[in-house]
Amino acid sequence: MNEAVLIIILCAVATYITRIGGHLVLSRFGTLNHRVEAALNAAPIAVLTALVAPYAATKGPAEAIAFSISILISLRFSLLYSVAGGLLVLSLLRLALVG
Repeated sequence: MNEAVLIIILCAVATYITRIGGHLVLSRFGTLNHRVEAALNAAPIAVLTALVAPYAATKGPAEAIAFSISILISLRFSLLYSVAGGLLVLSLLRLALVG
């Protein structure tokens, strides 16, 4: 299995476990503090960053540039647009650099 596909699958599993685990534990407490709710919303992005950042930093300039642009997109738009934009930039850079 390709390393990138494995990273994506592990990221999806970690995101699902984080969401379900947090929901199951915190559903016992009733109302959540707004800071706890914000932290839970940021968990999937933190997991994605922790998984992708080492790969982007060690593979080459195309991956590093795409990762940086994805971070910039995530400051304004949702996770879906950030990932899609990063993948688009990575594809174009690999096509331009490799040929």
